[in-house]
Amino acid sequence: MQNDDTFRATLVERDAAVFLSQRGSSPVVRAAVGCDGPYLIDADGRRILDFHGNGAHHLGYRHPVVLDAVRRQIDTLPFAPRRFTNPAAVALAERLAGLWPYGPARVLLAPTGTDAIEIALKLAYVATGRRGTLAFDGAWHGAGLGALSVGGRARERVAMPRLEGCRHLPAFWPDPAAGRPDREMAARQALEALERALEEDPPAALVGEPVHSTPGVPPDWFWPAAGELCRRHGTLLILDEIPTGLGKTGRLFASEGVGAIPDITVFGKALGGAVVPLAAVIARAGLDRAADIAIGHITHEKNPVLSAVGLAVLDVIEAEGLVARSRANGARLARGLATLGDADGVARFEVAGSLAVVQVCRGVDALAVEAEAYRRGLNLTADRSGRLSLSMPLILDAETVDRAVAILGEAVRSVARR
Repeated sequence: MQNDDTFRATLVERDAAVFLSQRGSSPVVRAAVGCDGPYLIDADGRRILDFHGNGAHHLGYRHPVVLDAVRRQIDTLPFAPRRFTNPAAVALAERLAGLWPYGPARVLLAPTGTDAIEIALKLAYVATGRRGTLAFDGAWHGAGLGALSVGGRARERVAMPRLEGCRHLPAFWPDPAAGRPDREMAARQALEALERALEEDPPAALVGEPVHSTPGVPPDWFWPAAGELCRRHGTLLILDEIPTGLGKTGRLFASEGVGAIPDITVFGKALGGAVVPLAAVIARAGLDRAADIAIGHITHEKNPVLSAVGLAVLDVIEAEGLVARSRANGARLARGLATLGDADGVARFEVAGSLAVVQVCRGVDALAVEAEAYRRGLNLTADRSGRLSLSMPLILDAETVDRAVAILGEAVRSVARR
């Protein structure tokens, strides 16, 4: 029988030995062997409060309603081949179309957010007869070649071939490292750049997050003005709510909170309940113009197990009042973070529902804070610009939010004193 240290090391070493290396995923330094509610159980047997979850754990882990839905569907119809529909897929599409607050809608389902972004792009190209996109610097819209071309992270796309006509605008959210510390200034620069780009050569679509997932919340005027510019120039507005939708920002659709009216909404991550991969494209019914083209002809497009999970996720969000709880937990988190200041190593923070970003003071190593927080039982992410990103499950109670703030404060102070 291996001891715990050997077990953990063996998993990590086996991972490094068998997976292709790639930034952020392989190799890794930690292993998970279990999960429960908002907690991961790592290979050392420690319960770690997970404030990352890849944006997929709105319901936490192993939610009983979701697991029951999987078991029931597997026992009935675990798979349906193409050219067959099934009750779960139809019901999920009907549910999503009915929830979309922007008028009559049509839906396509897909296994991943990247797939859904690719579908949305194809639909925009067909519906407008145009090519090209606009998106914001620093935004992530998926790992496929098309999604990478559209996305705003140059480092990710620099070594890859690109779609033609994918242009990028300054980010609408503050970024002190890029010389845009002011929210109003950043949004104004982004809107002015959007107006110039649309006048120069209006593309098929503007792709954007209604709220940037760090988070970055735009001023109230930004999205109404950006949407009006797109409508004036015949450019579709695709809103990527893969990390921010389904209640994460305190609204079922993040777009509702910022006055954005999309032509196409893309969901993902949390729709799969932290159990299966699942995403969806919801589009204005009038855009249903691609009948002769396979824009989302995917083996698991109408997978009944995935669809049953999506229905269960929507049921739980409604039954447990998780959208309202996300708002309440965000307000509580903000009050807790407001007690931390320069003396604690915290320079500023922003909260949007169950998302938060904390900027540590100059001289404090954010990556060291991430490691210290994990050692104390809290999983979050950090970058070299000094930002800590927190993504809370929507199921948290007040006590757990307070515990997370306490751990974070202890971790930042510990690193700041070094």
